[in-house]
Amino acid sequence: MKNFKEIKAEKINENTFEMIGKKWMLITAEKNSEEINTMTASWGGFGVLWKKNVVFIFIRPQRFTKGFVDEAERFSLTFFDESYRKQLGYLGTASGKNENKIEKVGLTIDHENEVPVFKEAETVIICRKLYSQPLEEQFFIDKDSDKECYPDRDYHIMYVGELEKVFVKE
Repeated sequence: MKNFKEIKAEKINENTFEMIGKKWMLITAEKNSEEINTMTASWGGFGVLWKKNVVFIFIRPQRFTKGFVDEAERFSLTFFDESYRKQLGYLGTASGKNENKIEKVGLTIDHENEVPVFKEAETVIICRKLYSQPLEEQFFIDKDSDKECYPDRDYHIMYVGELEKVFVKE
């Protein structure tokens, strides 16, 4: 990827709570080696699991991007500077089912080992899927979170991905 340098995951020099919760991220995957979709997310995290550096992300079952992540072996997480807030807002509310929303917001697709990424990103993380599981009502210990976040009972699917590569803009 031009204008990016690869760093070790441990060298991510930003607060990951800020990256995900405040700046947001795009979850992007490709299916059929030609169709790409993305969605904005602000839930997830970084950690260590099964002796690997991992990310965990959450996608609601009705999101069009879910089918792409389900089909792909790998997905990307991309983070942008604040000037992309409007585009990220649109990508989080519009479906790629009826339009090319990536083209509509003016982002440029690139690939890193066949995984779609965006040239405009500040940070790019390539992940290999390790695990997925739907969240379920019966496992909520904090019933208030369940009521507040899932009034329609459309529980997220949790995905755990091995953090394979991290790139930062030079």
